[in-house]
Amino acid sequence: MKYSIRHILTAIAISLAIMATTAGAADSGKPVKEAETAAPSTPTATDPKYLIGPGDLLDISVWKDEALTKTVVVLPDGMIAFPLIGELKAEGKTVAELKQEMEKPLSRYVTDLILNLEVRQSNSMLVYVIGRVNNPGRQVLNANINVLQSLAMAGGLNPFAKKDKIRVFRQEGSSTRSFIFRYDDVVEGKHLEDNIVLKRGDVVVVP
Repeated sequence: MKYSIRHILTAIAISLAIMATTAGAADSGKPVKEAETAAPSTPTATDPKYLIGPGDLLDISVWKDEALTKTVVVLPDGMIAFPLIGELKAEGKTVAELKQEMEKPLSRYVTDLILNLEVRQSNSMLVYVIGRVNNPGRQVLNANINVLQSLAMAGGLNPFAKKDKIRVFRQEGSSTRSFIFRYDDVVEGKHLEDNIVLKRGDVVVVP
């Protein structure tokens, strides 16, 4: 336990040092490479751009109709089931898009329809850290997290990790992209563009 805590504290200290270095460069008028290559933020469950995914819990209710008030889970195939509608695809849609799709069939049965839909719990925003870290496994993205932060959350690297051969794999449609993460360079303030913001489904591999 002491070993893991020490590594976590070390990783957090390194993250704070990098933030201080970046801020110092900005104050001195020097260009900051990280700002030039900053990745777009990852939408959270309360963001209108958030895309619903498998495992998410959705609160769906029709005003003054308890029979049409449900908490549903998005199944692994991306589908949900709701009374009077049956099954429909929820995965990959925003809350507004799914709400609009549900309102059309429900309006046939409910007059003056007032439908409310929100993400109660986001369970699909997952990334995975595997390999030579102290606590490998999956992590839930409740905020924007970069590679260095994900390694800290995984308990830090173990002594046998190949620090400059870490890679991030990202599925984009039918293809997979690979990003290099040079740990030693990043903690020294070099190649900060390697420290990308992670997205849903990313896999960080520490050989």
